[in-house]
Amino acid sequence: MSYPARGRSAPLGATLVEGGVNFSLFSAEASAVELLLFDRVEDARPSRIIELDPRAQRIWNYWHAFVPGACAGQLYGYRVHGPFMPAKGLCFDGAKLLLDPYARCVAIPSGRSRLGDSAPGDNVATAARSVVTDPGAYDWEGDLLPRTPFENSVIYELHVGNFSRHSSSGVAGARRGTFAGLIDKIPYLRDLGVTAVELMPVFAFDEASAPPGRRNVWGYQPISFFAPHRGYSSRPDPLGALDEFRDLVKAMHRADIEVILDVVYNHTAEGGPEGPTLSLRGLANDTYYILDGDGAYADYTGTGNTLNANEAIVRRLIIDSLRYWVSEMHVDGFRFDLAAVLSRDERGLPVPSPPVVRDIESDPVLANVKLIAEAWDARGLYEVGYFAGHRFREWNGRFRDDLRRFLKGDERTVQALASRLSGSQDLYGAQRYAPSSCDPTCSINFATCHDGFTLRDLVSYNHKHNEANGEANRDGADENYSWNCGVEGPTADVAINRLRNRQMKNFLTVTLLSAGTPMLLMGDELGRTQNGNNNAYCIDDESVWLDWRKLDSDTDLHRFVRELIKLRLRPVPAPSAGGEAPPLTPRLVEWHGTVRQQPDWSDSSHSLAATVHFHTDEVLMHWMLNAYWEPLSFEIAPPEGRRGPWRRCIDTYQSAPQDICVGVDAPLVRSARIVVEPRSMVVLLSRLSEAPQGAGS
Repeated sequence: MSYPARGRSAPLGATLVEGGVNFSLFSAEASAVELLLFDRVEDARPSRIIELDPRAQRIWNYWHAFVPGACAGQLYGYRVHGPFMPAKGLCFDGAKLLLDPYARCVAIPSGRSRLGDSAPGDNVATAARSVVTDPGAYDWEGDLLPRTPFENSVIYELHVGNFSRHSSSGVAGARRGTFAGLIDKIPYLRDLGVTAVELMPVFAFDEASAPPGRRNVWGYQPISFFAPHRGYSSRPDPLGALDEFRDLVKAMHRADIEVILDVVYNHTAEGGPEGPTLSLRGLANDTYYILDGDGAYADYTGTGNTLNANEAIVRRLIIDSLRYWVSEMHVDGFRFDLAAVLSRDERGLPVPSPPVVRDIESDPVLANVKLIAEAWDARGLYEVGYFAGHRFREWNGRFRDDLRRFLKGDERTVQALASRLSGSQDLYGAQRYAPSSCDPTCSINFATCHDGFTLRDLVSYNHKHNEANGEANRDGADENYSWNCGVEGPTADVAINRLRNRQMKNFLTVTLLSAGTPMLLMGDELGRTQNGNNNAYCIDDESVWLDWRKLDSDTDLHRFVRELIKLRLRPVPAPSAGGEAPPLTPRLVEWHGTVRQQPDWSDSSHSLAATVHFHTDEVLMHWMLNAYWEPLSFEIAPPEGRRGPWRRCIDTYQSAPQDICVGVDAPLVRSARIVVEPRSMVVLLSRLSEAPQGAGS
């Protein structure tokens, strides 16, 4: 298709076409728009300025231009002129260089500063630049997406930088902390057995949004919804991050591992009124953000602004972004940060059927991808169990908190724990489906995530220790439901360290065997610590990087997790006729206490037992959890006559290798009672394949 000299309004962004590039931008109240072209990232001034003619190069609120001869790699930005009337929501600054919201790549000059972008006036010399890309230039080599069902999934949340940046990672220097470095560690993930990685934000983000002298490394301050973060590329060229991210996805898929992105469509790095003008604020502030009647930013995110996600233009931006990451970047799913914001209208009020959520789950391009909601926001809207989207699974914060409180030894926790173990039917039953049904895969079960303590710190600290963040330990959650097992922080006490190790195995066992989809935090299988920091968003040093030397020193915990994942996904050998063995999907749970059929639901109870039937009749399990500080004797019954005997496959009180043994070498249980030691868990396993010949006939 030939493009007229004035360009076309569609598609939005910079589109490589025959003979050049078409540029299109939305700005409703702008009086003038300039397109600035740059030859190199560090050039202080543009090589060319194109003033768009509002009579010929504006259709409704879309400004457009065709630039003949422009090609992939072209650097560009916009200056947009208009009224500065903050009380009416208009914040134009015609001296500011603005990013294209649809830019597929972003380049950052070395002199860029958040302060320079925040102060009024000219920032062209150091501002971020958008980059033209060629989507057809990459060879996907027949990439096939794994399409793993939720019930067969084990998700592993990781930070791209922290995962391979440590010198012990075995990754070459320039590749450490990058997409390429993560590619180098795929064999580790494959061996561990996880089926999906959930990457903390990889959209281009503002590293300068942090206290003085620190960098924001978590990525929850986006400056683009399309461009991969330049800091995660080992290549110096502006297009390096784009290709390297696609290399990562392709390599993950070859290892049969899905890639889920943690996406931030609830706010941007522009923050509050004192924040930088990077893109949306300077283009259409009153369209992109939720404002009050005086033009002030509504802050439901704790970051200074809130995206107006249910406004038509913003909805289109979000949908176009999601479609791009699926169709052009081949990702397998999304975890939506502070997803409850998507339920708020332009006044900030929750609505029962938000348009943007309906758009996402009904979009045909997104029909086969995983959708996961963090179903709360920073201002108290908590939608766990009733998030508006029917296709969305949810981070189950109730699972995390109820499990922590039970294993910590709190009272009034047993009934809540039983609900979490069996798929949280109180949350995912009648609210969404018929009262008699429950889809446990709605629940993403986790004990730890990037927010809060690591698993090691959860059992080592009673209080957060965030002094290194430079915010006087005021940041981060105060209530963690953690227990230090007797001493705050590291200790040489053998008994306390054994107890901590036992507690970590308890957390991991419940998380990986409960009904729902389990999620693990990067490094928990290696006992990773952040020294009690429960909000290490601005720390970028060895105190938070994954120390791979622990793979040698903490072989016990690593082996335990690997065997647990095997038990979860492959509880029995694959059928002789071929195909996959069915995963452990609980179908029916019978509750017990220390006496069979008599669960103790009292407030002072610290124990629970359950016989768990699965959708595969090949396996039967019996769980016994003792969060009490003394041993407890549990009554058990033999498996049904057509099954094999009970084998003790997990006992978290035991040292390796007796702590987990899922094969025929697991010790047989020959008595009618089992003593479960303090603060520990025992799992018995019976397999149909071990039944005596002719039993049950």
